[in-house]
Amino acid sequence: MQFSGRIRKKLRLAGDQRNACYPHSLQFYLQPPSENISLTEFESLAVDRLKLLKTVENLGVSYLKGTEQYQSKLEAELRKLKFSYRENLEDEYEPRRRDHISHFILRLAYCQSEDLRRWFIQQEMDLLRFRFSILPKDKVQNFLKDSHLHFEAISDEEKTLREQDISASSPSLTGVKWESESVYKIPFADALDLFRGRKVYLEDGFAYVPLKDIVAIILNEFRATLSKALALTARSLPAVQSDERLQPLLKHLSHSYTGQDYSTQKNTGKISLDQIDSLSTKSFPPCMRQLHKALRENHHLRHGGRMQYGLFLKGIGLTLEQALQFWKQEFIRGKMDPDKFDKGYAYNIRHSFGKEGKRTDYTPFSCMKIILTNPPSQGDYHGCPFRHSDAELLKQKMQSYKIPASGINQILDLVKGTHYQVACQKYFEMTHNVDDCGFSLNHPNQFFLESQRILTGGKDIKKEFSQPETPQPKASVQKTRDASSALASLNSSLEMELEDLEDCFSN
Repeated sequence: MQFSGRIRKKLRLAGDQRNACYPHSLQFYLQPPSENISLTEFESLAVDRLKLLKTVENLGVSYLKGTEQYQSKLEAELRKLKFSYRENLEDEYEPRRRDHISHFILRLAYCQSEDLRRWFIQQEMDLLRFRFSILPKDKVQNFLKDSHLHFEAISDEEKTLREQDISASSPSLTGVKWESESVYKIPFADALDLFRGRKVYLEDGFAYVPLKDIVAIILNEFRATLSKALALTARSLPAVQSDERLQPLLKHLSHSYTGQDYSTQKNTGKISLDQIDSLSTKSFPPCMRQLHKALRENHHLRHGGRMQYGLFLKGIGLTLEQALQFWKQEFIRGKMDPDKFDKGYAYNIRHSFGKEGKRTDYTPFSCMKIILTNPPSQGDYHGCPFRHSDAELLKQKMQSYKIPASGINQILDLVKGTHYQVACQKYFEMTHNVDDCGFSLNHPNQFFLESQRILTGGKDIKKEFSQPETPQPKASVQKTRDASSALASLNSSLEMELEDLEDCFSN
């Protein structure tokens, strides 16, 4: 795959040729793409694929995989992002092409560590499982052949001959109409998981696997193929990273936040300082709730906490004047001299609002930023409680927040599975008494906004945020950037400016 700053030249293919390129809505991604694409499209496809896999992850821990709710929500996301998902749809070439190229782009970003590879493989496996579940039966054999899986469906005569043995050995066939079920003859070594579970009929070194069970074997083959491919990609990564256009993008893509930045709102100043204590218990996510509690108790926060909490308060609507008053009142209660605050801290607050230094209007931190960077040390209160607290301390916090025991157990199970944002989402549902919050939580300010929509009906505190597709600092004198500007340069500038902001807050 080659990348160019020029407009990508579209392939002009006849209908049959286009279909031959991508014969199915799912694939094993055995051949990398070979066409030229622009950097703009490279960035766009990477972000869309990342959004899709994040949705796959969230749905996988929020719903039972394969249920109607899970299937319908994932299909809706695939339609929204214009990726392939179903056979026999008209003009599927472009969605399948997007799916193909975007997969290989994320390989470059997610081959860099064992944790990244493990996450990427799991989400891609779940996506393949969904697509295979809706693949028409008459397309299965062709898909297996195109994926280099030499599994052949046995004839009706052979199936009838072994009906009793196969039915008795395959629990998945209970209640299934035998005549309509396909059975595949597979080498024994490829069906070891079914064999261990005593869920398959064996004869002469072959396993006779019903269609309902073959997905497990397909997923094992896909996992092995993708794992090997990621290892090979990692070896070749230095050559790709030598391209200065791609290196910043690939470096940050694995933990990029791709949603709203929650920095521009029309309700600035509508929240009074008197409301903050009440809002902290009703509408703040746990990360901000613990920072507010620590600030009220200690009348001080170290620089990591001031950065995280200060930008969050800015995002929910505090003006510069309110922020200066809020922090000064609290620090003075801690016996700090007012002149010391004005000299050592007021500048930092004005700087975060874009009124000093580079005059950069900094955006509130996303969940990924909080989880993956600047972990708290002793005496710090910033970070993500679900990521940075031990299980017993987290349990005590949830109990103090009046979360029921069953809810605490669900949250701890999610944390154990490293689903920190979904655990926070479960906390939201518990504290707002809703069965399904209806969104994927990615940002503390999103938590606040959605909480206020539920608690106030969207009447009192209703924000309208700008919605850039990528996180980007906005200079107050700078014109709005085009949505397709290079994500690589944005990530690079974002990193430098956040480092500058951290230096400013480190007093």
